[in-house]
Amino acid sequence: MRLRREKHDTALMRKMFHMVAPCYDLFTRLFSYGRDGAWKREAVRRAPLPEDALVLDLACGTGDFSKLILLRKPGARLVALDLTFAMLRLAQSGGVSRAVCGNAMLLPFRDETFDSVFVGYGLRSFPELEAALREIRRVMRPGGLLVSLDFFLPRQRGLRWLYLAWLYAQGAFWGMLLHASPRVYTYIPDSLRTFVSADEFFELLGHAGYQPIAERRFVLGGIGLQWASKKDG
Repeated sequence: MRLRREKHDTALMRKMFHMVAPCYDLFTRLFSYGRDGAWKREAVRRAPLPEDALVLDLACGTGDFSKLILLRKPGARLVALDLTFAMLRLAQSGGVSRAVCGNAMLLPFRDETFDSVFVGYGLRSFPELEAALREIRRVMRPGGLLVSLDFFLPRQRGLRWLYLAWLYAQGAFWGMLLHASPRVYTYIPDSLRTFVSADEFFELLGHAGYQPIAERRFVLGGIGLQWASKKDG
């Protein structure tokens, strides 16, 4: 199972996301052919959150999850964390209680702080997946809920090559159109090449101290949506 990733250049990642921030929402809608919003709405709709839930929107981007949670649970308190100030400024416009620029591998929060943690397209970018899952678990209260939406490698090896090639072509096209740089969005297939399948991720959740609850798969297993609770002990 692919757990340890290549060393990430944090400064390069921050620079890239700073550049794409103004177009990021448009890109995610175009890149997913309009399905991204439906996936995120389902993620929130099926999450059993208390009315006054304290939620961490991890790798928040422009704060899509935060906005959807606040629409469904107006009494919820949202903390958004991202690597990039440009993304956080956009997320703050959605009503988050607190915006934090920080490292997902070393979260600046006390143990058992949050009722739930939402991660949209973030886990595959963390350098050590299992370590990241354990760090997320640390800041969750007992029985807390993890909700993740991300790209995954299709289970069938023949589909993997086709899927990665399609992602690369799409990323290069939209990068050229939106930023005059075809390499901007090819970080998606680049980050996915050493990631896991949805099956492997579901198994890994159990090893990292979670109880998987439910999942949905889209695009022949290339997109996965998972709900899991923190195990006691």
